[in-house]
Amino acid sequence: MKRPEINIRLMQNNDLDAILRIDKLVLNISRPEYYEQKFERLFTSGEYLPTSLVAEDAEGMVVGFIMGELYIGEYGLSNDGATVDTIGVDPDFQNQGIGELLMDEFIDHLRQLGVKKVHTLVEKNDKAMMHYFEKNRFQSSQTVISLERNL
Repeated sequence: MKRPEINIRLMQNNDLDAILRIDKLVLNISRPEYYEQKFERLFTSGEYLPTSLVAEDAEGMVVGFIMGELYIGEYGLSNDGATVDTIGVDPDFQNQGIGELLMDEFIDHLRQLGVKKVHTLVEKNDKAMMHYFEKNRFQSSQTVISLERNL
């Protein structure tokens, strides 16, 4: 399938509705509180350093997004790292290379900001997400182990 004309740009505060639409289409649930908190932190906290991106089609409709944050020394990690924590592509636009394009632009943008390493977390049984990140050259961390405690 031919990749549609796609423009990647920095995410803006007015992209919230498009992000909510895509997230609901992908996950079949609505998570407005999650994204409202992320947007609050990104756009009104005064601590925003632009890292999150959106993909637009030729008509300017947001068809995908990727969100992440720069480390500011969290958990003793250096500030030359970042996370990618949320990604979504409208189901009508999936399997057309848009997710890979978003990741490539995200990585290039972070590299320009001086980032040396990008981290993410993936559910162990989420084969589709594992495949996506492996395809985008992520590998199991040799330095960090995620620990959890059931309550």
